[in-house]
Amino acid sequence: MDSQSSAPPDAAALSPDLSDIDLLLVLRRGQTQALGMLYDRYSRLVYSLAFKILANAEEAEDITQEIFVSLWQRNAYNPERGSLSSFLTTMTRSRSIDKLRSRGSRYRFLQRWEGITRSDTVTATPLEQVSMGERSQIIRAALDKLPPNERQVLEIAYYEGLSQSEIAEHLHIPLGTVKTRSRQGLLKLRQALQNYV
Repeated sequence: MDSQSSAPPDAAALSPDLSDIDLLLVLRRGQTQALGMLYDRYSRLVYSLAFKILANAEEAEDITQEIFVSLWQRNAYNPERGSLSSFLTTMTRSRSIDKLRSRGSRYRFLQRWEGITRSDTVTATPLEQVSMGERSQIIRAALDKLPPNERQVLEIAYYEGLSQSEIAEHLHIPLGTVKTRSRQGLLKLRQALQNYV
């Protein structure tokens, strides 16, 4: 904005005609009504892109909420680097791809362990059922032997479906630490279970 621009309007003066930058300035001053206006303006764009990437309405809704909460809580948008719609598009694409990767990793992990812990349950004989129970106990024991910080990262990744960057944020630790703990934990699990896979 140039030096002759007036200060952003108060909440009482908010109107749908305000620019994105004015609405963001009002939002930064704590007037959350501005967030509602930005949501009305851009939520369809964010949701549509998230849905196109994820092909899941519930996850697209979650991403849409995350994007606008993030816009409100963090001052990450810089108008000099492009329009708000471009910023939201980039952020949505990034978060959606993270979610997709996380979903893929979790699915592959669960598929692998389900293959170990159960075979075809419909035709399982009593002997096969005992065998499946034993394998389940072996896997649980292998997980329990991991150091707590490695087990924690793996459990969050595979049972809560968070990406490594989301885990780092959730645990307030560097992304590199999450990657290291995940890699070490998986290697130890593989070694512990090599005779059973």
